[in-house]
Amino acid sequence: MLTLQQIKADPDYIVRRLAVKGFEAREVIDRVIELDNRRRQLQLESDTRAAELNRLAATVGKAMKAGDKEAAEAAKAQVVTLKDTQKQLADAVAQAESDIRQELLNVPNIPCEMVPEGRTAEDNVVEKTGGKIPELHDDALCHWDLAKKYNLVDFDLGVKITGAGFPVYLGKGAKLQRALIQFFLDEASAAGYLEVQPPYVVNEASGYGTGQLPDKEGQMYHVTVDNLYLIPTAEVPVTNLYRDVILPADALPVKNCAYSACFRREAGSYGKDVRGLNRLHQFDKVEIVRIEKPENSYAALEEMKDHVQGLLEKLGLPWHILRLCGGDMSFTSAITFDFEVYSAAQGRWLEVSSVSNFETYQANRLKCRYRAEDKKTRLCHTLNGSALALPRIMAALLENNQTPEGIRVPECLHKYTGFTIID
Repeated sequence: MLTLQQIKADPDYIVRRLAVKGFEAREVIDRVIELDNRRRQLQLESDTRAAELNRLAATVGKAMKAGDKEAAEAAKAQVVTLKDTQKQLADAVAQAESDIRQELLNVPNIPCEMVPEGRTAEDNVVEKTGGKIPELHDDALCHWDLAKKYNLVDFDLGVKITGAGFPVYLGKGAKLQRALIQFFLDEASAAGYLEVQPPYVVNEASGYGTGQLPDKEGQMYHVTVDNLYLIPTAEVPVTNLYRDVILPADALPVKNCAYSACFRREAGSYGKDVRGLNRLHQFDKVEIVRIEKPENSYAALEEMKDHVQGLLEKLGLPWHILRLCGGDMSFTSAITFDFEVYSAAQGRWLEVSSVSNFETYQANRLKCRYRAEDKKTRLCHTLNGSALALPRIMAALLENNQTPEGIRVPECLHKYTGFTIID
């Protein structure tokens, strides 16, 4: 969440930048400043009462020592009254702090200056394009038909067992999934990311820490009996490893990667966007997460983009990078770049990765800090990216690599699959 320091330094700037995300912030920012002024006034009163209590305690001691019982008793009575007042002030300060936090939890991160204005995906900026869009043969099929033809994915079985959006992978389809996961993990390890195997369910504090709560509560599967949430991405448990942690400066950067299943309700999805593997409630993904010093985070963001680009190039998929406009960005992000691959049989671009810098927004929620060279603690910057999400990668691989003889497997996966063609 935004810090009070950010807001108080230039509230008009905060309001202007949040307008880029389509968020009208004036009222809530004014309310936060008013609450903080009240909190500071209450704290000043509390400090004054505390000093008075110390003075009275000394008076009681002197009176007792002097044998002046009457003066001692009078001072004691004042102490009792002041303690009651002090408790009321302490409760009021705590309530004001709680009210400020609740207000700030509902304020999105401000977009950085590189974020273009715009309201919808049509306003996103294509930054870079690579790869060659294949020309398919006349009888080319979409991936859901290829999955059925080659017995790779059974969508009906998933509906039988669970419901729509929970496919069952079979035979070479399951092996291709596993090959992609291992390929992505090995590439991340080679790039210096330490692999983590996180839980697939998290508590409420973790959801608040990375910003899924309260913003995305309706999109998460909630285990109500235990008040736990199925993770929508490994970003949540991995980033929360550093909640309430003060890292030494020489421990940065922290680079983690993790494979996990991901669970998203995707309420409101419909039409061509949900056909086949295009949009699922459960899917596999490898995530990369970084904790950085603020001055290094944008260089780290470029490294992460290069890493994802390298994966797509090795897979031989046509890709482009989008710099998202303010209206298409997530609640928590300061800047996001989406990677899309071209799905030749569907004739459309499919999002396969988002790489984001959150600056101090998540770190402030998490209380993720580092001890700088001057011994002061400062908030870290957090970043993450999909490297990569599997369903649409698999969809594009199946469609783009189909031939009359079968589906060619990219060379970088041969050592993992044990086969070079699906026929």
